[in-house]
Amino acid sequence: MFARFLEMTVQPDKKPELMRKIKEEIVPLLRKYNGFFEVIPLEVETEPTKFYAISLWHERMELEKYTKEHFPKVKTMLEPFLTAPILVKHCTIDETITKRLVTAAVA
Repeated sequence: MFARFLEMTVQPDKKPELMRKIKEEIVPLLRKYNGFFEVIPLEVETEPTKFYAISLWHERMELEKYTKEHFPKVKTMLEPFLTAPILVKHCTIDETITKRLVTAAVA
């Protein structure tokens, strides 16, 4: 399993609108994409301008395809809410953690 880690610096007054856009438009778009597993949104309590999102993918190839074909559209949707460019990192998830995560998701 693979992860795509996004770090965003958000305009504080636009954070509620950003969260609504993510929930109503971006997550449904991701759910339609082959290979997508789940997204984990993370708000930083001590830093109101920071927001992180981790999307989980079954295969690296599917993650890379999404990155090339669909992320430019998602990035365009996010940019009006941000004060800095999005930082993106691709990660590999340890197999033992993946098994526990999938088991917990099924339960």
